[in-house]
Amino acid sequence: MTEMIRKILQDLAPAAWRIETSEEETAELYFVKKQLDTRRLKDVSRCSVTIFRDSEEGERGFTKVLLTPGLSEGEIREKLEEGYYAASFVMNPYYEMPDPVQETVPPAQTPILLQPLGESAALMAGALLAGDDHPQAFLNSAEIFLTRTRNHILSSEGTDVSWSEGKVSGEFVCQCKEPEDVEMYESFSYDALEQAALTALVRETLAFTADRARAQKVLKSGQYDLILKGDHVREIFFYYSFRAAAHIIYPGYSSWSRGTQVQKAQAGYESLDLSLEATAPFSGEGIPMKDRVLLDMGILQTIPGPNRFCRYLNTEPTGEYRKLRCDNEGSCSWEELKKGPCLWVVNFSDFQMDPLSGFFGGEIRLAYLIEGDGRVTPVTGGSVSASLLEKQDRLLLSRERYTSSRYEGPYGIRIQDVSVAGAEV
Repeated sequence: MTEMIRKILQDLAPAAWRIETSEEETAELYFVKKQLDTRRLKDVSRCSVTIFRDSEEGERGFTKVLLTPGLSEGEIREKLEEGYYAASFVMNPYYEMPDPVQETVPPAQTPILLQPLGESAALMAGALLAGDDHPQAFLNSAEIFLTRTRNHILSSEGTDVSWSEGKVSGEFVCQCKEPEDVEMYESFSYDALEQAALTALVRETLAFTADRARAQKVLKSGQYDLILKGDHVREIFFYYSFRAAAHIIYPGYSSWSRGTQVQKAQAGYESLDLSLEATAPFSGEGIPMKDRVLLDMGILQTIPGPNRFCRYLNTEPTGEYRKLRCDNEGSCSWEELKKGPCLWVVNFSDFQMDPLSGFFGGEIRLAYLIEGDGRVTPVTGGSVSASLLEKQDRLLLSRERYTSSRYEGPYGIRIQDVSVAGAEV
């Protein structure tokens, strides 16, 4: 199909073009309690063509055309001609295309890329079920997905790159029937076969579910030191990568620039060291990806983003990053971090961070109210609401680490004096 597309594009003669193809293998496992209910293997091919068109006024427009397997040459030509025509209606200021790169990256020597996906899926299923050993709570249902993708990008500028990547993802629901029948949902995503991490996550969620079944609605409104963990920490740090992005800075949604002090800590608290971690050797535009420092002691070092907006800002195109790493070693252990008095929220109905305003919060499904004398009470109800801009100068991080496909860094964060609305009893 690729050669046919190139021939048609040669006839159309657009200003530039890019062909992205992928071949995706997926193994899917669906469990009801501990029993495998459905096993599914899929192979999916995808192809998209980005067509660029220049105007007489010196502007550049583009459109992306999705092509499915099985299309005839006539159907492909018709879709590309429609895309070429549509590109004339979305003109933007002119920009150069990414520099050409030619490279084939051999697959990493990891099980998820080398061994049959069914074998990898069985390993992750074993890890999932190994954690289902709580005396009161149990796995109600679970889904596991393993995906291996081979990517190839060709462009009119001469880019010809290919690489492979793998991913493990899924979700599960834990249930506890006594003293109250409750369920708790959890999702996971890894770049490798993180068996120990998945087992630990299941055990942790089961324990949380059992505590949710006996949680009390006794939380009073007030100011609390808030403890967050895992992916909630990533959501907090996402504020910085979002506000630093070229496509946010260029239209004026963010006033940041390289060298801006975007976070400054008071004495005794954490000045953030954040990095952008490359999870693939190339971006979807064929831009070579590498790890880059985002914040150094709270000072912005990199403006990441796609080619167009980086060109507009006269900065190096970096590609768009999926994973954020916090390089802070942490100021205390996890146990020291959640020393009372504080409120450790482990599960929200819907935790959200608004990366434009810096406000974050959500309704509490389960939290632990930790008193100064060490007493711990599971609580439910109420909500958290705070501004990171007002709290970012007093952050504490744990030494213990956490890893997922989108975040690597301290497992826990403590945010001082956060407003909490108590539960309505």
